[in-house]
This record gives sequence, C-alpha cells and structure tokens, in this order.
Amino acid sequence: MAIPDWPESERPREKLIKNGVSSLSDTELLAIFLRTGMVGKSAVDLARDLLKQFGSLTNLFAANQHAFCQLPGIGIAKYTQLQAVLEMARRALGDELKNGDIMNSPDLVRNYLRLTLQNKAHEVFIAIFLDAKNCTIATEELFKGTLTQTSVYPREVVKRALFHNAAAVIFAHNHPSGVTEPSHADKILTQSLKQTLALIEVKVLDHFIVGNGTTMSFAENGLI
Repeated sequence: MAIPDWPESERPREKLIKNGVSSLSDTELLAIFLRTGMVGKSAVDLARDLLKQFGSLTNLFAANQHAFCQLPGIGIAKYTQLQAVLEMARRALGDELKNGDIMNSPDLVRNYLRLTLQNKAHEVFIAIFLDAKNCTIATEELFKGTLTQTSVYPREVVKRALFHNAAAVIFAHNHPSGVTEPSHADKILTQSLKQTLALIEVKVLDHFIVGNGTTMSFAENGLI
C-alpha cells in the first residue's frame, strides 16, 4: 500500500508535523529523506531495506557510493542527496564549534568528529586550533595515511599552531578498522605532541579516536 493510502496518523511526514521529529523511528526519518519508493515498495519499505542491509544509520552514512546503490530503487541521485545532507550537517556543527567555549560542548565535538572522520577509508589526522577562551580558530586536516596508519610530524603541527596563534588544540584521527582502542603508537604520539607544543605554550586538551560510530577520548580515559 502506498503511503498516501495509509491512515494519516501513520504517515511519517504527518507524524513529524504533529508530534515532532523526535517521535519518528530511524526508518520513518529515512523514508522522509528518500521521498519516493519504487513499484511495489513504498519509501518506508526502501528505508527498512537500507537499514537492514547496513545495520544502522551510522553505517549507512559511512557507506560509499557503490555499497549505497546496491539496492533496487536506490540510485546515484539519492546518494548525492545524502552526501549533501551530511555535508550540511558537518558545516552546521563546524559553525557551532566557533561559538563559545568548545569544552562546554563535548557532545557537539564528538558529533562533528564522527561526521568528519568516520567514513574515511584511510587514516586522517586533524587538529582543532583554539584561542585562549577555547573558541575554535580553525580546523585543519594535517596528515593522511595508508589504510592502517598515518605519519604525524610534531614540527609541522607546531608550525600550524604558531600560524593560527593558537592557545590550545584538540587532535583527532580515525581508525578505518572501526575499533577505537588506542595503539601504543597513538599514545606515544599524543605525549610527544603534548610535550612539543608545551614548549610554545600551546595546551593539548584532548585527542579523539573515531571508529565505527563511536569516539574515544584520551582525556576522559586519563591518557593525556
């Protein structure tokens, strides 16, 4: 049965308008994004198929074009729409990071980092440079690596911190394996960056590892 033939109280759009966006399930939210179904399947059916295939919205968001377009009725147009939505979300979160003390918004930082790093096929190392009030000055991708590792050079990090006249910095990198457990090399690198930046009076506030929909904070785990 097509969605317009459903009882009004069960239609995703009408439910959203009446009860608010938080009242919708993942399937219903995705159905609104998809807008249309295909012959024999409604948008809700397609949304349910997508979530069954990928297991979660997080995995769906991280899917590449080939994987996303495997299901019948899901093509390049919907993939590009999804990428546009994700990029708008990243930019909106990035704008929020520039307003006020970033340390007062830990969930905002985590959400931004997840959207920025979790779908990367290779390791990427980024830095969020902060002023004396912990407000964001700039976010930069500093290094890219192979499938399993990246090389980070403290000297280059110092140069960028001086360029931005930063007072503090938050680091983050992804683990394409999806596991957020820090390696021995991750721990050594973090301490090296902390000691090197201390020489120019720049504080390292945290280092996050982003995995498959999760993040690990060095600060919260007493590793920094």
